[in-house]
Amino acid sequence: MVGIITLGGMGLSLSVDAFAAAVGKGSEGGSPRFRDALRVGAVFGFFEAITPAIGWAVGLALSSWIAAVDHWIAFILLGAVGGHMLWQAWRAAPKEEDSAPSARPGIARLMATALATSIDATAVGVTLAFLHVNILVACLVIGGITTIVATIGVRVGKHAGAYLGRYAEVLGGLTLIIIGSLILFEHLTA
Repeated sequence: MVGIITLGGMGLSLSVDAFAAAVGKGSEGGSPRFRDALRVGAVFGFFEAITPAIGWAVGLALSSWIAAVDHWIAFILLGAVGGHMLWQAWRAAPKEEDSAPSARPGIARLMATALATSIDATAVGVTLAFLHVNILVACLVIGGITTIVATIGVRVGKHAGAYLGRYAEVLGGLTLIIIGSLILFEHLTA
């Protein structure tokens, strides 16, 4: 059974993409009000909360067929998502700040960005099905953490720029790889 600390680690790791995007939104120009930052955070948190539930449903449907190797699948999926995050952080160059601030993005653009940053949580949701996690608690923890992290990201984005998002991406990727490795180690040594 996955504990609340592990879910919190997953939530922080999964919120890294949202944090990086929120930092970008905060650096687009102007000084975002707390209300605007919270709106962005809530949209990111909502999408980050529902995508693991989708993956969980898929994983639950497949769990009886692959129960003997579910720990390997969890290890591979978390390692792949974490590795992809590391690769993206390594290949991403910091963006030059525009001389003119861009217009405040609409809700459709914000939702599309939130969905794009939460796709990796679907794969983690598959893993959660194999670990017999209470998906409601997992979604609330992941969504809540993402809301907080993305809100903070918008607020610091004006000053931090793209550099902070890159380092957070590395930390998030490493955390997912470690969690996947611990799941495999725990199963192989049980």
